[in-house]
Amino acid sequence: MEMTSLTTTQIDYAALVQRQRDYFATGATLPAEARLGHLQRLRQAVVQWETPILAALKSDLGKPEIEAYSSEIAMVLSEIDYAIRHLRKWMRPRACAGPWMSWPSRGSVTRQPFGVALILSPWNYPVQLLLSPLVGAIAAGNCAVVKPSEVAPATATVMRELIQSTFGREHVACVLGDKSVAEALLGERYDTIFYTGSTGVGRKVMAAAARHLTPVTLELGGKCPCIVTADARLDVAARRIIWGKMINAGQTCVAPDFVWVERSVCDAFLQACRKAIRAFYGADPRQSPDFGRIVNRAHFDRITAYLSQGVRCVGGECDPEQLYIAPTVLTDVALTAKVMQEEIFGPVLPVLSFDGIDQAFSQLKEMPSPLAIYLFSSDRALARRVMDELPAGGVCVNDVMMQMLGKQLPFGGVGDSGMGRYHGRDSFECFTYAKTLLRCSTALDTALRYPPLRIGLGTFRRFAGVLLRR
Repeated sequence: MEMTSLTTTQIDYAALVQRQRDYFATGATLPAEARLGHLQRLRQAVVQWETPILAALKSDLGKPEIEAYSSEIAMVLSEIDYAIRHLRKWMRPRACAGPWMSWPSRGSVTRQPFGVALILSPWNYPVQLLLSPLVGAIAAGNCAVVKPSEVAPATATVMRELIQSTFGREHVACVLGDKSVAEALLGERYDTIFYTGSTGVGRKVMAAAARHLTPVTLELGGKCPCIVTADARLDVAARRIIWGKMINAGQTCVAPDFVWVERSVCDAFLQACRKAIRAFYGADPRQSPDFGRIVNRAHFDRITAYLSQGVRCVGGECDPEQLYIAPTVLTDVALTAKVMQEEIFGPVLPVLSFDGIDQAFSQLKEMPSPLAIYLFSSDRALARRVMDELPAGGVCVNDVMMQMLGKQLPFGGVGDSGMGRYHGRDSFECFTYAKTLLRCSTALDTALRYPPLRIGLGTFRRFAGVLLRR
């Protein structure tokens, strides 16, 4: 599973983008029937390419077959199906009232595609996080240039072949290459950019977009905390936290990054974590068919460096040849340790304890805003306080990562964890802008709007309060 180089022919990126811009200008991507047809073809392609997709995910990340299907292919198919069912409704203009001063008039708002979109995807979910944004771009009526991550080379190659067999390059083009290719792509002008990845690279993407005032959607990372209080169902909390942390060997942007547990139940929670890990992966997770591997040696070395920054309560075994790191729980971790300052992105879970909830809140407020906060508690008032006081892209109570699955729940970050939302209708809106239309009549043309005005300010102020009310 070591990263191999992706070769790609030299491409004239300016010509590629211009070709898509010319194609978009023909209007071929705009009719509802065309969009639905493109989505249906994408769906058929994903189904037809299931076997090579699963093989590529196994090669790149050691993903177990069922985990790969559920977290990658099924998620994409669900996104496509939802868009197909609702697209006509999303495209329908929304009627709205015009101002009194233009009466009689009628207003409407229509969502219009931006034009040419650039989609840059990461390596950890290299199918889902490439194709799910593409679903939104196609449903919205855009053309798109997509670049898979070179860190998952086998999957990137399959994605290119799938896209080339499904779309013309003037509509959707897939470009392979390393970060120099991404930088070359960012040198061109697009109408919108969608990036999923690290916060550091997200800043570079935003800086590149600023040169052309291009709108961006940034789906970034962050340290997603869990809070577990004494009144929580500890067995359920431990199972769900361990499940969410260890999927894809911890290489998930919304995975629980660390846990704050009320001190009185910390030992019981740790014991429940040990039990959950053994139940999920057996006595030797290295032999489990349900546990993945780290993507490459560089990430393996980065993660294993965290293992010495606390007491290994569970796990800690490593195998550099297999890029295997056991499901690991750390205790006695200092807040200043790197494992508490950097996004872990691996199967290592620090567990800290607190005496009062205010202590946990004060520490969390000092940290950058995460993609998600997870609370395990039966206290509804505490859940409301988490929502009101702790900035995050989303909050999930008594579970982890489920907030990603609801098509009516917008997904995205805030601050260091990103900007913009997608999934479901929000994917359609992510790749469109609101365009207003106001139809005015010429039957009435009051003199009150034109100079010279023969009334005083006091009288006009009263009129203005009525005429500008809506």
